[in-house]
Amino acid sequence: MNKHELLARQKALRLRSAQLRLSLKEQTQGFKRPLALADTAHSGLQWLYQHPALPIGAAALLLVLRPKQAMVWADRAWQVWEGYQRVQDWLARP
Repeated sequence: MNKHELLARQKALRLRSAQLRLSLKEQTQGFKRPLALADTAHSGLQWLYQHPALPIGAAALLLVLRPKQAMVWADRAWQVWEGYQRVQDWLARP
């Protein structure tokens, strides 16, 4: 291959690369909102991990003011935790 052929091939490859990037951008537009929601949820969990006194205080207040309701919420939280663990076990399978 001479220099002109290599330059032409390089130009064609760059054009193809640009087309593929645009195609990928169009194909991934459907993931934008769910991923933004996941980022927001992750940020919220990070904040809760950094400020554990708030959920602990809210749980204690709920336990003192409405013990029956606190038990209902504790049961729901336990069910969510068990479901989370089952999903983690399922995802860890080879």
